[in-house]
Amino acid sequence: MPMPQQEPHQQISEQEYLDGELLSEVKHEFIDGSVSAMAGASADHGRIAGNLFAAFLHHLRKQKSPCEPFQADMKVKTGKKYFYPDVLISCEQEENDYYRNAPLLIVEVVSQSTRKKDNTIKRQSYQSLPSLEEFVLIEQDFVDVEVCRRSKHWWPEHYYLGDTVHFASIDLTLPVEDIYARVMNDDMQAHRKNATGTTNKTRTG
Repeated sequence: MPMPQQEPHQQISEQEYLDGELLSEVKHEFIDGSVSAMAGASADHGRIAGNLFAAFLHHLRKQKSPCEPFQADMKVKTGKKYFYPDVLISCEQEENDYYRNAPLLIVEVVSQSTRKKDNTIKRQSYQSLPSLEEFVLIEQDFVDVEVCRRSKHWWPEHYYLGDTVHFASIDLTLPVEDIYARVMNDDMQAHRKNATGTTNKTRTG
C-alpha cells in the first residue's frame, strides 16, 4: 500500500507512517505528523555514500566491532521525526528492524536541493540524540567535508583535497580524495587532470 495521500496540513500518526513505509515503493521522511517523499539520488551522491559505507564496513569488521554501518535504507528516529541518513553507524544490538534510536555517527551527502534541510532541521534533530558523537555533511557538487563532533561542542571543521579526516567515534582516518573516489564534480575532475599532468612531467623529466 502506498503512503497515505495527505491534504494540506493533514497529519498522520507515527504508526500509520511506519506501516505505510513498509509497503511503499517510495521512501518518505516523517516530521511531526507530516510526510514527504524522497527524491532519487545522483550518481555522485551514490559514489560518496558508497565510498564511506565500504570504508566503514571494512574498518569495523577488521576491528571486530559490535557497531555496524547502514546505507540509505535505515531510518533514524529523533523524537517524532524519522529520517533516512545516507550513511549511519549504530552500535546497539537490540534495535527495531526498520529504524535506529541511538546512532553513533551520521553522514548526509549534501546537494543544492537538500542543503537547507540538512543544515537546519536534520542537523538540530541529529545533534539532539544523546548517542551521537559525530555528524558529517559532505558536498556532492564540490569538495568539502564538514565534521561536527560532540567532543568539540558541534563546532564545524572543514576538510578539503589534500586533507585527511579522522572519524574519532570509530578511530578511522580517511583521505578526502578517497571519500570522493570516482566522483565527477568540477573539483575532482580538475584534481585528476592536475595529477595526470604532474605524473607525465615526472616521467618525461
